[in-house]
Amino acid sequence: MLVACSNHIMFQFEHTIYLAGLIIIIPLVLLLFSVLQWKKKVKRALGDEKLIDQLTKNYDGRKYKLKFILIAASIVLLIIAAANLRKPVIGKDEKRAGIDIMIALDVSKSMWAEDVKPSRLDAAKQFVNNLIDKLDDNRVGLVVFAGRAVLQMPLTSDFAVSKLYVSNASPEAVPIQGTVVGDALRLCAGSFSSEEKKYKAVVLISDGEDHDPGTEDILQQLSDKGIIVNTIGVGSVNGAPITEPGANAYKVDRNGQTVISKLNEQELRTIAQQTGGAYFHLDNAGTSASNIAAILDGMEKKAIETGGGEKQYSSLYGIFVLIALLLLIAEIFIPETKRKIQTS
Repeated sequence: MLVACSNHIMFQFEHTIYLAGLIIIIPLVLLLFSVLQWKKKVKRALGDEKLIDQLTKNYDGRKYKLKFILIAASIVLLIIAAANLRKPVIGKDEKRAGIDIMIALDVSKSMWAEDVKPSRLDAAKQFVNNLIDKLDDNRVGLVVFAGRAVLQMPLTSDFAVSKLYVSNASPEAVPIQGTVVGDALRLCAGSFSSEEKKYKAVVLISDGEDHDPGTEDILQQLSDKGIIVNTIGVGSVNGAPITEPGANAYKVDRNGQTVISKLNEQELRTIAQQTGGAYFHLDNAGTSASNIAAILDGMEKKAIETGGGEKQYSSLYGIFVLIALLLLIAEIFIPETKRKIQTS
């Protein structure tokens, strides 16, 4: 639910379902009228109404109603507080300096190898999440690849959504197996603006196991477009067998031999060098993310609209809680008797 105001700042309730509680006002008002009618009925039942008026002359019915109104208003304010009326923080949607970053994540089945614990893929996803936390005012997109490349998420500054896509990345997202690094880089390049020859970077995370001839063709195009590719190698050069989740045996080839997946560092180093990027081996997700983030932060930046990301809000519930408490305190100190007028 949105609430407009004169200066065009749109207020909204975070939890609109709680506003249904305002219906409690109806039974409260009915209760008030019922009590007032009951008092009149009792007064008539007792006999002489004039005598009763004389005996209760210090009682002030208007103050009774005022106390009820204060309690009812407090309940309304507490319900509004629970619904959390809020407004966008001014300045959060301004343009800021940053770059566009496409992350290319290898989700081929070789990334299930466990020479990196708990697996290559899990370690790679941990690295990506750590990197996203350090991207600040940049925009990020995600491509996953195996035997083909798939654009999972276009460029965005909504890092919460980015992490959600990363968490869902798995070999099932790309049914065709293999490691087509070239297709992944080509898809990343197509996700950038074609008008600029800078402010763009790719972070490629892979074990580089299969040599992709298509990679050589795209690297020069990336360099010509000003796209820098930084690569992260996952796994060990000695390699490890591949165990699919839920399986009790290692993956074997056509001859029944256990498949050993090895990190191809040379392939990844070449990709980085030909585009002016850097190569890192994924030994520690946090350290590797800091190293890549430092390189990205050192690049020339452009004005980026960050308003498409997760908005920041200023909550106003505290104001309603405070007013409700003040009304309840005031209700306590309001007597139901008339003020005595002293005469000299």
